[in-house]
Amino acid sequence: MSSENGQGDGGGGEGAPPEQLALIRESVRKAKVPRAKPRTWRGAALAEELPVARVLVDKGVLHLDRYFDYAVPAELDADAQPGVRVRVRFGAGRGRVREGRREGGGLIDGFLIERLAESDYSGPLAALAQVVSPEPVLSPELLGLARAVADRYAGSLADVLQLAVPPRNARAERRPSPAPLPPPPMPAVGTWARYERGDAFLRALASGASPRAVWNALPGPGWSEEVARAVAATLASGRGALVVVPDGRAAARVDAALTAVLGEGRHALLTADAGPEKRYAEWLAVRRGAVRAVVGTRAAMFAPVRDLGLVAVWDDGDDSHSELHAPQPHARDVLLLRAAQDKCAFLMGGWSCTVEGAQLVESGWARPLVATREQVRGAAPLVRTVGDQDLARDEAARAARLPTLAWQAVREGLRHGPVLVQVPRRGYVPRMACAACRAPARCRHCAGPLEARDGGALWCGWCGQEESAWHCPECGGFRLRAQVVGARRTAEELGRAFPAVPVRTSGREHVLDTVPGTPALVVSTPGAEPVAEGGYAAALLLDGWAMLSRPDLRAGEDALRRWIAAASLVRPQGSGGTVVVVAEPTLRPVQALVRWDPVGHAVRELAERAELGFPPVSRMAAVAGAQEALAGFLAAVELPREAEVLGPVPLPVTPAGRARRPGAPPPGEQWERALIRVPPGRGAALASALKAAQAARMARGGSGAAGAAVWVRIDPPDIG
Repeated sequence: MSSENGQGDGGGGEGAPPEQLALIRESVRKAKVPRAKPRTWRGAALAEELPVARVLVDKGVLHLDRYFDYAVPAELDADAQPGVRVRVRFGAGRGRVREGRREGGGLIDGFLIERLAESDYSGPLAALAQVVSPEPVLSPELLGLARAVADRYAGSLADVLQLAVPPRNARAERRPSPAPLPPPPMPAVGTWARYERGDAFLRALASGASPRAVWNALPGPGWSEEVARAVAATLASGRGALVVVPDGRAAARVDAALTAVLGEGRHALLTADAGPEKRYAEWLAVRRGAVRAVVGTRAAMFAPVRDLGLVAVWDDGDDSHSELHAPQPHARDVLLLRAAQDKCAFLMGGWSCTVEGAQLVESGWARPLVATREQVRGAAPLVRTVGDQDLARDEAARAARLPTLAWQAVREGLRHGPVLVQVPRRGYVPRMACAACRAPARCRHCAGPLEARDGGALWCGWCGQEESAWHCPECGGFRLRAQVVGARRTAEELGRAFPAVPVRTSGREHVLDTVPGTPALVVSTPGAEPVAEGGYAAALLLDGWAMLSRPDLRAGEDALRRWIAAASLVRPQGSGGTVVVVAEPTLRPVQALVRWDPVGHAVRELAERAELGFPPVSRMAAVAGAQEALAGFLAAVELPREAEVLGPVPLPVTPAGRARRPGAPPPGEQWERALIRVPPGRGAALASALKAAQAARMARGGSGAAGAAVWVRIDPPDIG
């Protein structure tokens, strides 16, 4: 026993200190009673002015896609302003009313939309439970955009706002944003002078006008600087600018270009790589008006830029621009809605050109922004082709699956710098084509892709009808062939053929951003090609049929886009740059690559789709689910009179353990899919009908097969 303990136990008289337990008890008695947050606001006074709050609850179900009224307690009056995050109790019925106010229900997040003097609801109102933060994050402009996106894609407003407003971070919210900088001066024209109307486009932006252009960029790395100059011209007019790119690598290039043109502190970078706190801080700086320019990946399409003067999207054909979460909007379409809503300038650019871009130009909504043919020829590499006849005569190609021309191009290119080898990703599904002219085999009824089922019978992948007497409309042939994927061991074969040359790979988990300009073989999947210092000396585009034979409406357009993206990294023809593409030379995408004419290819594709009623000329929706659930949904939906239903047809079963693609059935389940097509101008009616049917179905609930999930997607990017 210590001396202190001995002293404490010894006396026991009046002057003896009390035991420690007694001290603790006494301190507890004197402490103030902790004030817990009330579970209800029973008896609390309401706000004197505008005591009703209209709230959007965060319930992403269609039959609850509306606003709900709540009472505003006086204690929350100051913080409960339109646009703030709130928490409310949701789900209490009329039976849970005390002293004239509804109580109970689970706490749920939401946004306060507006304050009102009285409610349209005749019954008692529940009260706001909490104002999460007094920071207004939902502006009327952003709310209007989210509602337009929800209506276009047959989704709920709550789901769109989950994509538009990032999760709250308290530390980032407490930090003040920097003071806004004055508008920068008008930038120099720079490389925009290479385009026929480039100078006029920049001057229009700087003057406060709102030009709309579809931009076919010249090959090379100069596109990021040109985007930065367009942003700088918009900022010079006192307005804001928004740029959406497909991936983080492209965002980093535009970020560096904006820093070089504008300096530090004038723009924000919104990508997932930044982390939640930094990204939310950047988003708040934009929302507060401290920053007027934004560059980011697809989530940035909702960035709340003040006084928006320009929206721009780069490489709109990239799959990354399509959101994976409901209602799965596409960045291009969201920016088109913003351009119409804010009456601002619009710029859609890329090395290639999509059919949607060609449609914007043909309709007169946008103007083309292209270079002269002399400029194109001076910037593009030499493109050479190798077809099946060349491969059949080439013994080396039959043995190694690489033609002699490709070997020669690699050998010559390695003398001067790195060589890029593009190999398609695994997983492309074969489709049928004419054995003579390679024209895709399509259904006579709906022009969908024909597929070979068990027993050799041909079926349409869209409407499901059997085709027993097919013949090629191009050449009259009757023989079909299934296109196959090329070599799987390209990198290994090249490594063995050139043992003294380093081989670098880029794709999937490991994507290279840049490679040095020294001789090396760079094997990459499409979209993962690194930028070489000084450009590649040569490029091989292998297994062209692997991309051209995809059972998808966009197979040719997508193959050309990926080829041009890779070829744009090669040095110009005047500097010895050469591209070899292994595909049938007579095919339209291959010829467009040889001529470097993506715009002409897009225009011809648009004309064909208009003749056959394909998107984007028509609007289309995909509806998928179990057989009984899908049949019930199609029977209940009140489609527009002009709607045409194709199918349903069975979908491939997702194997267990494999990642599930958006819209694919759960592993092991057999789903069917129907396509619904409407003519131009009826897309809004189609979306409204599908949304109403889905909302009614969710409101009824149910169990069993009839209550199983039904997946609805407007304008799916992969319709077959």
